[in-house]
Amino acid sequence: MCQQIRQQLHEIENLLRAEDLWQQQAPGQQALASSEPFCVDTLTPLQWLQWILLPRMHALLDSQSALPTNFAIAPYYEMALEMDIPHRDRLLHLLNQLDARFGDRQ
Repeated sequence: MCQQIRQQLHEIENLLRAEDLWQQQAPGQQALASSEPFCVDTLTPLQWLQWILLPRMHALLDSQSALPTNFAIAPYYEMALEMDIPHRDRLLHLLNQLDARFGDRQ
């Protein structure tokens, strides 16, 4: 299951890179340290995916730590992503698949 989750994370990253939505420079430490859900006060939804979710999930997988339960980020992204984001529907599909992988673990 962990390998499938890692593959899903890579697919999300690959889509962001392919659509030139991947940023080369990280936001400042203060922006990354927000205590708000999804860092809504300091990061865009795509920044949160790139700079928070993907690295943290890979770190959990690398360390073989316990993975989160009740994981559901797709509903937030369905509301938060702008309609003109390239391949928005594909990204939402990948996020829904990621959510489902965590549902499969229960």
